[in-house]
Amino acid sequence: MAIDMRPDGQVSAAARVRAHVALTKPRIVELLLATAVPTTFLAAGGLPPLVPTLGVLIGGTLAAGSANTFNSVYDRDIDAIMRRTFHRPAAMGVVSVRAGLWQGGILAVLSAVVLLVTSNALAAALALLAIAFYAVGYTMLLKRRTSQNIVWGGAAGCMPVLIAWAAVTGSLSWTPVVLFLIIFFWTPPHYWPLAMRFRDDYAAAGVPMLPVVRSDVQVTASIIGYAWAMVVVSLVLVPVASMGWVYGVGATLLGAAFLWEAYLLRRRVIAGSRDATATAMRMFHGSITYLALLFLLVALDPFLI
Repeated sequence: MAIDMRPDGQVSAAARVRAHVALTKPRIVELLLATAVPTTFLAAGGLPPLVPTLGVLIGGTLAAGSANTFNSVYDRDIDAIMRRTFHRPAAMGVVSVRAGLWQGGILAVLSAVVLLVTSNALAAALALLAIAFYAVGYTMLLKRRTSQNIVWGGAAGCMPVLIAWAAVTGSLSWTPVVLFLIIFFWTPPHYWPLAMRFRDDYAAAGVPMLPVVRSDVQVTASIIGYAWAMVVVSLVLVPVASMGWVYGVGATLLGAAFLWEAYLLRRRVIAGSRDATATAMRMFHGSITYLALLFLLVALDPFLI
């Protein structure tokens, strides 16, 4: 993040505002909304009601921003060590710990209020639970202690689909649980390729990401296992939610492409190919496309039956 300095050496007001926004990790927020909004369409069986949908957009953004802010503040020490994250505002000291905690708390309260006013108490409670799980469960308790950190910590990233479903319907059912599980099994094969690329960073910071404590051959085996589970669960959605043939065909093709990339990465790792790192990053970026397209199919399905 570029820092604008005033002549007196202080951070400019514009840079400070950008720093506070950066604390929320907007790109991650966008990905979370890409799963939440399509869920509202499936929950409504078509066009969702406007007010709850706006509540999901606004409240979900605030909740994700709150969780990411707490994460940024707590992880400022290890972020300062890693090349990929040293420029983050909390790591650079542009935003103080106190200011960051105030920001995270205010965003959490606002998210709950927005969801409570626009939808219901269940959606608001789920948002607060997601914030607490990510900020405390993942960031404080799991990330620095276990190589399975991203597996269980990733559950917080699955919460938007539950929040969205609850906002529209006022309850939960098996359909949002299956959507939750799709994202749950997607998270490790999405993130571990990135962790393979930045293994040295995590090792230097003392974070036991799986690629730090296991060989690449072992990591790719785990990636394939979770990828298969993800694809299977994505197809389980067909009978559970009575999805149409467009989703069924699309999920099958997308899953096949995802698995192809996973097996290709493993082959290149086993062969000791110089292309393994590039393949890992391609899989990381491709996994985002996979999730976005799969949930686009989820949103379109009610209109195609």
